[in-house]
Amino acid sequence: MIEVRGLKKYFETKRGIFAREKKWVHAVDDVNFYIRKGEVFGLVGESGCGKTTVGKLILGLIRPTAGEIYFDGHNLAEFDKEELRKLKRRMGTIYQHPQSSLNPRMTVHTTLSRPIDIHKIAKGEKKEEIILKVLKEVGLEPQHLDRYPHEFSGGQQQRIAVGRVLVLNPDFVVLDEPTSALDVSVQAHILNMLSELQSKFGFTYLLISHDLNIVEHMSDRIAVMYVGKMVELADTEELRKNALQPYTRSLLAAAPIADPTYKRKGHILKGEVPSTINPPSGCRFHPRCPYAKPVCKEEEPKFKDVGGGHYVACHFVKNLRHRWPSPA
Repeated sequence: MIEVRGLKKYFETKRGIFAREKKWVHAVDDVNFYIRKGEVFGLVGESGCGKTTVGKLILGLIRPTAGEIYFDGHNLAEFDKEELRKLKRRMGTIYQHPQSSLNPRMTVHTTLSRPIDIHKIAKGEKKEEIILKVLKEVGLEPQHLDRYPHEFSGGQQQRIAVGRVLVLNPDFVVLDEPTSALDVSVQAHILNMLSELQSKFGFTYLLISHDLNIVEHMSDRIAVMYVGKMVELADTEELRKNALQPYTRSLLAAAPIADPTYKRKGHILKGEVPSTINPPSGCRFHPRCPYAKPVCKEEEPKFKDVGGGHYVACHFVKNLRHRWPSPA
């Protein structure tokens, strides 16, 4: 359904009050991947790695600096405004903070009505029928329609946000940290609801998160980003059992385990994430990598398939049977 080729997005910035020299934030830098119809594609990485920017680029909320995005085989760059407007009916997004994404002056009824009116989907009784049906799907009641967002809990607000997307019955939905602003007790309910909706309506999800546990629970395949680059991509089970990129292995090692007797394995990262304004030369992970060699600083590794659809960007990974030595 989605194919991304050589995608780049640079943001212009100036450093300091009197700075005249232009700087560029390399938010997304030469990213390639595809998303199959009906799958959940997880995109994970530390804050600032560019994963949310990828979602915005696919949705057409911002324009890419370079590269191509294809939706059902059609290049989005070739669409005019009217074609993009029609296409956006087939796309939706659920944001991280439901309270911020909902208009505080709109009732639930108005919130659910606006997408229907904008895209001219239905009127009168037919529109009310759609709204009531969607309300039931997200676990809310008809008496909630005349209430405002502040009258709901965080979990209920996120259900309203999901309903706002559901009224359009889209094909593709970006889930941008959909549960990170919610209580832990509520997160499971929202994730289960999203899974049930996907099974029922055949949605294709791009799940963006920094929480590996959530991504592993939901996703069919997982891609890992670091400082604007994609460093690994594989099926969820394959990534869990056979992560090859040192950064991915460190992420897995740092993921919390609900077992106080569990002894953590793997290398815990040291140092800070480098700036996207002045990213490191060669492999961007080399300043923090325990296996780094001189070539890592001088030459950027290719993002290549090492077998079975498992992609990795590392100079020293040749195939799926690769095993890392002890860290230096």
